[in-house]
Amino acid sequence: MQRDELELDLPPVFEIGQKVRLRKLIKNDGTFPGQEIGAVLAKKGDIGYISSIGTFLQSSYIYAVHFLETGFIVGCRKKELEAVEETK
Repeated sequence: MQRDELELDLPPVFEIGQKVRLRKLIKNDGTFPGQEIGAVLAKKGDIGYISSIGTFLQSSYIYAVHFLETGFIVGCRKKELEAVEETK
């Protein structure tokens, strides 16, 4: 994606219900209620499921990821997530 290209010009990369893995540590930046600023919300490698898709600054998607182990629902950007292949 080029700098002047908006992510919202394309469909979301992930779908609601899709299993994803976190690619980096996520700490509370002050926007997660009930947790101290700097508290770890999810760790690199944690698995979660996309529960909803929103937008940020009319330029990018924000994926609400439900991490079942902690019960937290954390907003993540595309670059912070990777799809987990389901084995059937």
